[in-house]
Amino acid sequence: MEFWESSFIEKQTMWGFEPADSAILTKDFFLEMNVKDILFPGIGYGRNAKVFIGNGINVTGIEISKTAIDLARQNGLDSRIFHGSVTEMPFDNKLYTGIFSYALIHLLNKHEREKFIKDCYNQLKPNGYMIFTTVSKKAPMFGKGKQLDKDYFEIMEGVKMFFYDSDSIKQEFGDYGLVEFSEIDEPSKDMKNKQPINFLMVKCKKV
Repeated sequence: MEFWESSFIEKQTMWGFEPADSAILTKDFFLEMNVKDILFPGIGYGRNAKVFIGNGINVTGIEISKTAIDLARQNGLDSRIFHGSVTEMPFDNKLYTGIFSYALIHLLNKHEREKFIKDCYNQLKPNGYMIFTTVSKKAPMFGKGKQLDKDYFEIMEGVKMFFYDSDSIKQEFGDYGLVEFSEIDEPSKDMKNKQPINFLMVKCKKV
Protein backbone atom coordinates (compact mmCIF):
# COMPACT_ATOMS: atom_id res chain seq x y z
CA MET A 1 0.00 0.00 0.00
CA GLU A 2 1.87 2.99 -1.37
CA PHE A 3 -0.01 5.42 0.84
CA TRP A 4 1.29 4.00 4.12
CA GLU A 5 4.87 3.68 2.95
CA SER A 6 4.96 7.33 1.87
CA SER A 7 3.12 8.41 5.05
CA PHE A 8 5.69 6.73 7.27
CA ILE A 9 8.53 8.18 5.19
CA GLU A 10 7.06 11.66 5.46
CA LYS A 11 5.53 11.66 8.94
CA GLN A 12 7.65 8.99 10.63
CA THR A 13 6.23 8.26 14.09
CA MET A 14 3.00 10.03 13.23
CA TRP A 15 0.95 8.88 16.21
CA GLY A 16 3.56 9.45 18.88
CA PHE A 17 4.56 6.70 21.29
CA GLU A 18 1.71 6.49 23.77
CA PRO A 19 -0.16 3.23 23.27
CA ALA A 20 -3.83 3.46 22.30
CA ASP A 21 -6.38 2.88 25.06
CA SER A 22 -7.69 -0.24 23.32
CA ALA A 23 -4.15 -1.70 23.27
CA ILE A 24 -3.90 -1.14 27.04
CA LEU A 25 -7.31 -2.76 27.62
CA THR A 26 -6.34 -5.71 25.40
CA LYS A 27 -3.05 -6.12 27.26
CA ASP A 28 -4.95 -6.28 30.57
CA PHE A 29 -7.36 -8.85 29.14
CA PHE A 30 -4.56 -10.96 27.64
CA LEU A 31 -2.70 -10.98 30.98
CA GLU A 32 -5.89 -12.01 32.77
CA MET A 33 -6.39 -14.84 30.25
CA ASN A 34 -2.72 -15.84 30.48
CA VAL A 35 -2.10 -15.09 26.79
CA LYS A 36 1.68 -15.08 26.34
CA ASP A 37 2.22 -15.19 22.61
CA ILE A 38 0.44 -12.89 20.16
CA LEU A 39 0.34 -12.07 16.47
CA PHE A 40 -0.01 -8.37 15.69
CA PRO A 41 -1.06 -7.71 12.07
CA GLY A 42 -0.39 -4.08 11.15
CA ILE A 43 2.20 -3.51 13.88
CA GLY A 44 3.31 -0.20 12.35
CA TYR A 45 6.32 1.29 14.15
CA GLY A 46 5.39 -0.58 17.31
CA ARG A 47 3.70 2.07 19.44
CA ASN A 48 1.00 -0.41 20.52
CA ALA A 49 3.29 -3.44 20.67
CA LYS A 50 5.49 -2.16 23.46
CA VAL A 51 2.70 -2.31 26.03
CA PHE A 52 2.44 -6.08 25.42
CA ILE A 53 6.18 -6.71 25.31
CA GLY A 54 6.69 -4.67 28.47
CA ASN A 55 4.30 -7.04 30.23
CA GLY A 56 6.04 -10.22 29.19
CA ILE A 57 3.90 -11.04 26.16
CA ASN A 58 5.79 -12.26 23.10
CA VAL A 59 4.81 -10.35 19.94
CA THR A 60 5.15 -11.30 16.26
CA GLY A 61 4.21 -8.53 13.84
CA ILE A 62 3.11 -8.13 10.24
CA GLU A 63 3.65 -4.77 8.55
CA ILE A 64 3.25 -3.56 4.97
CA SER A 65 5.56 -0.53 5.29
CA LYS A 66 9.31 -1.20 5.30
CA THR A 67 9.86 2.29 6.73
CA ALA A 68 7.53 1.54 9.65
CA ILE A 69 9.53 -1.64 10.39
CA ASP A 70 12.79 0.37 10.28
CA LEU A 71 11.25 2.90 12.69
CA ALA A 72 10.19 0.07 15.00
CA ARG A 73 13.77 -1.24 14.99
CA GLN A 74 15.15 2.24 15.71
CA ASN A 75 12.72 2.44 18.61
CA GLY A 76 14.11 -0.71 20.15
CA LEU A 77 11.51 -3.22 19.00
CA ASP A 78 13.32 -6.49 18.37
CA SER A 79 10.25 -8.67 17.82
CA ARG A 80 9.93 -10.77 14.70
CA ILE A 81 8.13 -8.72 12.03
CA PHE A 82 7.04 -10.10 8.67
CA HIS A 83 7.20 -7.50 5.90
CA GLY A 84 4.12 -7.72 3.72
CA SER A 85 0.39 -7.15 3.45
CA VAL A 86 -2.04 -8.94 5.75
CA THR A 87 -3.86 -9.95 2.56
CA GLU A 88 -0.95 -12.38 2.03
CA MET A 89 -1.37 -14.14 5.37
CA PRO A 90 -0.33 -16.56 6.70
CA PHE A 91 3.38 -15.73 6.90
CA ASP A 92 4.10 -18.62 9.27
CA ASN A 93 2.24 -21.78 10.24
CA LYS A 94 2.42 -21.05 13.94
CA LEU A 95 -0.68 -20.88 16.13
CA TYR A 96 -0.95 -18.03 18.64
CA THR A 97 -2.85 -17.74 21.91
CA GLY A 98 -3.84 -14.17 21.03
CA ILE A 99 -4.13 -11.83 18.05
CA PHE A 100 -4.47 -8.08 18.28
CA SER A 101 -4.99 -5.80 15.31
CA TYR A 102 -5.42 -2.07 15.76
CA ALA A 103 -7.08 0.19 13.18
CA LEU A 104 -6.26 -2.04 10.23
CA ILE A 105 -9.27 -4.12 9.21
CA HIS A 106 -11.33 -1.10 8.10
CA LEU A 107 -8.69 -0.32 5.46
CA LEU A 108 -9.53 -3.53 3.61
CA ASN A 109 -12.29 -4.20 1.12
CA LYS A 110 -15.04 -6.76 1.75
CA HIS A 111 -13.20 -9.73 0.26
CA GLU A 112 -9.95 -8.79 2.03
CA ARG A 113 -11.74 -8.35 5.37
CA GLU A 114 -13.35 -11.78 5.07
CA LYS A 115 -10.01 -13.39 4.27
CA PHE A 116 -8.23 -11.46 7.04
CA ILE A 117 -10.72 -12.51 9.75
CA LYS A 118 -10.55 -16.11 8.59
CA ASP A 119 -6.73 -16.07 8.37
CA CYS A 120 -6.47 -14.67 11.90
CA TYR A 121 -8.94 -17.24 13.23
CA ASN A 122 -6.97 -20.02 11.55
CA GLN A 123 -3.81 -18.92 13.38
CA LEU A 124 -5.43 -19.01 16.80
CA LYS A 125 -4.93 -21.88 19.20
CA PRO A 126 -8.14 -23.42 20.56
CA ASN A 127 -9.51 -21.11 23.30
CA GLY A 128 -7.32 -18.31 21.95
CA TYR A 129 -8.69 -14.78 21.56
CA MET A 130 -8.49 -12.28 18.73
CA ILE A 131 -9.27 -8.64 19.26
CA PHE A 132 -9.72 -6.06 16.53
CA THR A 133 -10.03 -2.31 16.99
CA THR A 134 -11.86 -0.83 14.05
CA VAL A 135 -13.39 2.48 13.11
CA SER A 136 -17.13 2.93 13.63
CA LYS A 137 -19.86 4.76 11.74
CA LYS A 138 -19.83 7.32 14.55
CA ALA A 139 -16.30 8.40 13.61
CA PRO A 140 -15.97 11.96 12.25
CA MET A 141 -14.69 10.71 8.86
CA PHE A 142 -17.81 8.65 8.14
CA GLY A 143 -19.50 9.69 4.91
CA LYS A 144 -16.58 11.87 3.79
CA GLY A 145 -15.07 11.62 0.35
CA LYS A 146 -16.27 9.27 -2.36
CA GLN A 147 -18.68 6.44 -1.56
CA LEU A 148 -17.48 3.13 -3.03
CA ASP A 149 -19.99 0.76 -1.44
CA LYS A 150 -22.27 0.55 1.60
CA ASP A 151 -20.40 2.16 4.54
CA TYR A 152 -17.20 2.14 2.44
CA PHE A 153 -15.60 5.45 1.42
CA GLU A 154 -12.42 6.75 -0.12
CA ILE A 155 -12.04 9.45 2.52
CA MET A 156 -8.98 10.89 0.82
CA GLU A 157 -6.67 9.98 -2.05
CA GLY A 158 -5.41 6.45 -1.42
CA VAL A 159 -7.30 5.86 1.85
CA LYS A 160 -10.38 3.68 1.63
CA MET A 161 -12.25 2.98 4.85
CA PHE A 162 -15.06 0.68 5.83
CA PHE A 163 -17.11 1.90 8.80
CA TYR A 164 -18.52 -0.79 11.06
CA ASP A 165 -21.74 -0.88 13.06
CA SER A 166 -23.30 -3.65 15.16
CA ASP A 167 -24.91 -5.29 12.11
CA SER A 168 -21.75 -5.51 10.03
CA ILE A 169 -19.77 -6.75 13.04
CA LYS A 170 -22.24 -9.58 13.64
CA GLN A 171 -22.23 -10.35 9.93
CA GLU A 172 -18.46 -10.45 9.44
CA PHE A 173 -17.30 -11.87 12.79
CA GLY A 174 -20.35 -14.03 13.62
CA ASP A 175 -18.87 -17.24 12.23
CA TYR A 176 -15.54 -16.63 13.94
CA GLY A 177 -16.30 -16.92 17.63
CA LEU A 178 -17.66 -13.43 18.22
CA VAL A 179 -17.89 -12.94 21.98
CA GLU A 180 -18.67 -9.23 22.31
CA PHE A 181 -17.93 -5.79 20.95
CA SER A 182 -17.87 -2.41 22.61
CA GLU A 183 -17.39 1.23 21.70
CA ILE A 184 -14.24 3.05 22.68
CA ASP A 185 -13.33 6.67 22.02
CA GLU A 186 -9.65 6.78 21.19
CA PRO A 187 -8.08 10.14 22.01
CA SER A 188 -5.29 11.42 19.76
CA LYS A 189 -2.70 11.32 22.49
CA ASP A 190 -0.01 13.22 20.63
CA MET A 191 -2.45 15.89 19.41
CA LYS A 192 -4.31 17.21 22.40
CA ASN A 193 -6.75 19.41 20.48
CA LYS A 194 -7.95 16.73 18.04
CA GLN A 195 -11.32 15.18 18.77
CA PRO A 196 -11.28 11.51 19.77
CA ILE A 197 -12.31 8.96 17.15
CA ASN A 198 -15.04 6.46 17.88
CA PHE A 199 -13.74 2.92 17.48
CA LEU A 200 -15.27 -0.48 18.08
CA MET A 201 -13.38 -3.23 19.87
CA VAL A 202 -14.35 -6.67 18.63
CA LYS A 203 -13.49 -9.74 20.70
CA CYS A 204 -13.62 -13.29 19.32
CA LYS A 205 -12.73 -16.62 20.92
CA LYS A 206 -11.78 -19.81 19.09
CA VAL A 207 -13.87 -22.63 20.46
